[in-house]
Amino acid sequence: MDEPLVLPLDFEAFVLSHQQFFHAYAELHCGSRSAAESVVHEVFLEIHAVWDGLLQEDELERRTLAVLHRHVTRRLAREGRDPAYIINGPIEQHLRALRGELELAESRIGLYEAISELPVRQYTVIVLRYLLGYPTSRIARFMSLDDRTVNYHCRRAKERLSRRMGLPVRTTRVKQGDEGGQ
Repeated sequence: MDEPLVLPLDFEAFVLSHQQFFHAYAELHCGSRSAAESVVHEVFLEIHAVWDGLLQEDELERRTLAVLHRHVTRRLAREGRDPAYIINGPIEQHLRALRGELELAESRIGLYEAISELPVRQYTVIVLRYLLGYPTSRIARFMSLDDRTVNYHCRRAKERLSRRMGLPVRTTRVKQGDEGGQ
């Protein structure tokens, strides 16, 4: 039991190249570095247990992101709470302060709650792009998608959020010849 676990070199490389992202994602949801470390440790243990099988598949990034998402979701469900970005997000804090100043009534659903209700791919794209600040190319790599597909999921998520929040839905026109579109 005291012997160190010998890890495959490719698994160690995977952990080193993904741990910053995995920790940022988990911390955004769990609210603390220690909770994130605990979740990410569980995630890497699960990934290690099936590592050889994952290497045989084409979608390693997407599959490991799904493991991370599942562990974070289970942790939040066990704790019976929403993701920390809903509770502690700077935008949410600012909105609370404005509500107090303007004496606005509390709305039934806010932006962060609406984000958490998106379908998995749309949710992941929105969290990675707008809450963690990752560029489309990196999101595409993590999700094993084409850049255009990431943009599509982002557009669809924004449309869904607009409808949910009661805002006008902006649609994009396709360019025809020299006529300008949006």
